[in-house]
Amino acid sequence: MPTLVAPPPAPQRLRPRPTPRWWRDAAGVATWLGALLVTALWLKGRGLQNLGSSPADLLTSVGRLTGLVAAYLLLLQVFLMARVPAIERSFGQDELARRHRLVGFWSFNLLLLHIGLITVGYAMTGRVAIVSEAWTIVTTYAGMLLATAATAALTAVAVTSVKLARRRLRYESWHLLHLYAYLGVGLSIPHEIWTGADFIASPLTRLFWWSTYAVSAGAVLVFRIGLPVWRTLRHGITVTAVTRESSDVVTVHMGGRGLHRLPVAAGQFFVFRFLDGPGWSRGNPYSLSAAPRRDRVQITAKDLGDGSGRLASLRPGTRVLIEGPYGRLTGEHLTGSKVTMMACGIGITPMRALLEDLPYAPGNAVLIYRARSEPDLVFRDALDALATERGVTIHYLTGPRIRSRKSWLPESAKSWRDSQALLKLVPDLRDHDVFVCGPDEWMDAACAAALDAGLPVERLHQERFTW
Repeated sequence: MPTLVAPPPAPQRLRPRPTPRWWRDAAGVATWLGALLVTALWLKGRGLQNLGSSPADLLTSVGRLTGLVAAYLLLLQVFLMARVPAIERSFGQDELARRHRLVGFWSFNLLLLHIGLITVGYAMTGRVAIVSEAWTIVTTYAGMLLATAATAALTAVAVTSVKLARRRLRYESWHLLHLYAYLGVGLSIPHEIWTGADFIASPLTRLFWWSTYAVSAGAVLVFRIGLPVWRTLRHGITVTAVTRESSDVVTVHMGGRGLHRLPVAAGQFFVFRFLDGPGWSRGNPYSLSAAPRRDRVQITAKDLGDGSGRLASLRPGTRVLIEGPYGRLTGEHLTGSKVTMMACGIGITPMRALLEDLPYAPGNAVLIYRARSEPDLVFRDALDALATERGVTIHYLTGPRIRSRKSWLPESAKSWRDSQALLKLVPDLRDHDVFVCGPDEWMDAACAAALDAGLPVERLHQERFTW
């Protein structure tokens, strides 16, 4: 008889390393130490002594300090969104986006204050009109024309980051405009080096500022450009098929080389760029809609804009650029053995992947899936299979939303209080880890209901695609 040889075992999928909890605290401490060092260098340059010399010197000295802090915060803003893995895994992209926006507005406001104080202080010293002094500064000081262009670029970024403006812009347009932040940082450097006395006051000062610029630029080059290029070339991902889940939802199936070596967990997302023609350079974030496999991944998206709308027309063989994986909506921080998934609309995508991937015993997982109507329930067959194979309890809640109050429930359940209804569906909710994903207002209501029902805050897991 011929000798039977067993097939080689499938390669084990690489998973992200656990994130040490102290990384988050270390990042916060380093940030504040940097701000304190900026202030200390200003003090070393006689910043405090100049406050009492004259009103003009006071304005000029405070203007110097606001300029230094604005420059530091601008670099911090760049670093926060450089996708540094240790930082991204510690905070998550939604929290980083919030902090990035907060730091950005502080930086911009301090920049405007710096411009105003310096201009008025110089005008008082020279006993000339403020407008005349402003013109002199812009046209005669080294690097000031570039600094003016930098201010214009940063103003465009700040204006389009206001909530009202963001709502009026498509994500793709906002993302393109936001790239002007890098232009603003680059154009501001000559002014800071050539005319910024506090940048060249001593070897220590030069070392600090050049190191800060190098760290920020290096983080962008390595993690926003280098690592995505390396992973794209290494795995050679292409589209294998596109299937329609509903009238406005499609799933894109992709394959590649050695995808088991991607350090990705269920619940995470990538930024995808599909090389299918004009507009390929605009990346869009999509969660994996199934647990990652050795040789394939998939995403599912609703037609919400130019990026997601074009997915239905992708052809097999289309090459794909990837950036990621990102996100903290994973099983890394599970506190127990029971899980509840609360999903609304396309928010089901990471929930399905988590239900496929997380370890739990039959009966210890619950899915609450909210949709407008029965045809809008995506993955119905796959979810019902999970109910059969892994003992997941599934509650489908369909129908229009409640209009009389902010709620996660459909109109048909408006007589129920939000937390009461949740406990009816999951009586032992307090013993579960609860994952929430969906539209922002729905998530607010769902999270509030879970906490009102007695869920410990450390067992509530959520992440939002805010921009």
